[in-house]
Amino acid sequence: MRVRRRGGRGGRAVVVGKASFVAGETTGVRDVPLEPGQTGVHVGVGGRYAGVVALADEVRAETAETLAGLHRSGVRTTMMLTGDAEPTARHIATEIGIDDVRAGLLPEHKVEAVRKAAARPVMMVGDGVNDAPVLAVADVGVAMGAKGSTAASESADVVVMLDDLYRTVRAVQIGRRTMRVAWQAIGIGVGFSVALMLVAAAGLLPAIVGAWMQEVVDLTCILWALLASRPGREERADHARVEAVVRVGRERTTPVSGRALARQ
Repeated sequence: MRVRRRGGRGGRAVVVGKASFVAGETTGVRDVPLEPGQTGVHVGVGGRYAGVVALADEVRAETAETLAGLHRSGVRTTMMLTGDAEPTARHIATEIGIDDVRAGLLPEHKVEAVRKAAARPVMMVGDGVNDAPVLAVADVGVAMGAKGSTAASESADVVVMLDDLYRTVRAVQIGRRTMRVAWQAIGIGVGFSVALMLVAAAGLLPAIVGAWMQEVVDLTCILWALLASRPGREERADHARVEAVVRVGRERTTPVSGRALARQ
């Protein structure tokens, strides 16, 4: 990012961004030690290096529980795709329990990483404009729509309208529960139908009774499929436990912080 600020005599050019970008526009750029979890935004003014602004994002209270919930729901591998520096990304990944870390990525690199992911299907969760292309190429794109960008919401398959990251776990649980109940209903329907056909083939079932029994089979399958609309006992217990943990975590969470490290 490059911004031109007018001030004083003739104004001065202000360059803000990564060290490699600022080094191409100014002189005197050097590495500045940062604390774990911090990202450095370098600044150059008038062709000279002015310093670095250290930014530290606070991890959302429900993030660690969300990752743990995804693993409990059957998700085998979690991956972080970020444009942040690798030390920052690895610090956050270790804190919240992410398996695979890819740092320093541009949007096109994120798209390529999702396309080449070995484990399928791939679910991508994002909320920014840069996440829109990745959400579009993922097998299942989940956008955080409460505070996310419109582009991300339009590119995603699922939009979470509440500012609650754990809703992604619930989306996975709902999907798995729906497919499980659907296959059970199919198995019940096929099993009953085959049994009735064998009985009818033996001449033990009149045609009119067989027609009515088929309606009973259809009704049984429909009623069984309705089980997909309600969470199971384990899901309800998991939701209650997570809500309690997240509530305590949010009470202890501090706001997003940022501080400047002056280096002239």
